[in-house]
Amino acid sequence: MSFTSGSSRWSDVWLAAAARGTSSCGDFLAVAALTLALQSAGAGGLAVSGLLLAATLPLVALAPITGRLADRVDSRVLLVTAGLVQAGICVALAYARDPMLVIALVAALATGLAVTQPVISALVPVMVRPEDLPRAGALNQTAGTLGALAGPALAGLLVGQFGTRVPLLIDAVSYLALVVAGLLIRTRRGGRGTAAADVAAASAPAWRLRQDPLLVAMVGSVAAVVGAVGAINVIEVFFIRETLGSSTTVYGLVTGAWTLGVVVGAWLFARVARRLADDGALLGAGLVLLGGCCLAVLASAAVPTAWLLVPIWLLGGVGNGGDNVFNNLLLAHRVPEAARGRAFAVFGAAVQGAGMAGYLAGGLLLEVADPRPLVAGCGAVGLLVVAALAGPVRRAVRAERRALTRAPSSPPAGRGGGGGDTVGSWPTASPAPGLGTSSS
Repeated sequence: MSFTSGSSRWSDVWLAAAARGTSSCGDFLAVAALTLALQSAGAGGLAVSGLLLAATLPLVALAPITGRLADRVDSRVLLVTAGLVQAGICVALAYARDPMLVIALVAALATGLAVTQPVISALVPVMVRPEDLPRAGALNQTAGTLGALAGPALAGLLVGQFGTRVPLLIDAVSYLALVVAGLLIRTRRGGRGTAAADVAAASAPAWRLRQDPLLVAMVGSVAAVVGAVGAINVIEVFFIRETLGSSTTVYGLVTGAWTLGVVVGAWLFARVARRLADDGALLGAGLVLLGGCCLAVLASAAVPTAWLLVPIWLLGGVGNGGDNVFNNLLLAHRVPEAARGRAFAVFGAAVQGAGMAGYLAGGLLLEVADPRPLVAGCGAVGLLVVAALAGPVRRAVRAERRALTRAPSSPPAGRGGGGGDTVGSWPTASPAPGLGTSSS
């Protein structure tokens, strides 16, 4: 598993978390500001979905490249370079006026995110001992989630007062946190720093996701649910602003409720992860939490005022945060260290790709239906998908446990060997990656 062999480097964990939180705030600040600007200018659902697609497509299309970069190129070089380039793109975006240029710059900004997400996700397990991984993962996710919590709220306040330029310039400054973290973090992956690990990895069988049925079930279930519920990303701004008649400030604050729930869920379920019997239990618990997220979306369709969304989305976010913890721990446990960047990129691409289908569906559906029934439909379809996945997930868990019973001393197919890789079973949003609402 290639966790650190000495004491955990908590200073590095805190630096990575601070960088992720700051840049995440900038990410959500930019997307929320541009979304509000489009909606306020009278743009329809297709325009909003187009913006979200531009912000997502690079994470999907470039995953095979960025995952390998994260594993083979010095992590310091990647973080510093990507941070500087993203800061420059944000400055250009602040002064861009042509819609096509804005979309192109948003896509370029997402390209940098496609690089930094797997780099940071793969670095965290190397910084700590196996028993400290749940705590380190929860800290990293909390930082990213707090950034996502602050981003939409700041966008709601700043867009109403200053328009989009000020939020985008603040976003440019936020990416410099990646540069600072890249220079200060002592833990490094890729490049010459892991030459010995690369030699060991070359003598081991190549990792493939399809060789691990448990990870296949995990990635498939999360992607399926995100695809089913993903239209909420496009619909929510129209639901909150138009159907419920709320201001941009209220929109930013209400969407932050889900994100706050993700923070609570991350720490709550980091403790639960230590008590679950095995990786199969993590997978099953994650599916239950996904069902809870879908139920929250369904319930939110009935509210008469935006403020009643706060407790509902808070609970949905708790489930989202717990599922993120379980998913990322499963990947950290079952993927060899040398391939971990690629694994996180593949997982992120699968989820983001499913989310893209939801974005497109949301934009098209808003042309023919009102937001409230569409919100209810997203939740109902998500619950149906979770119910349909229960059987395949149960079979994958049973197969995993039978394999462990037959050969208890051998790691499952595709799982990294080494001591301490069964501590229980976190990008991002990724990136997550979260459930697939813009507030997660």
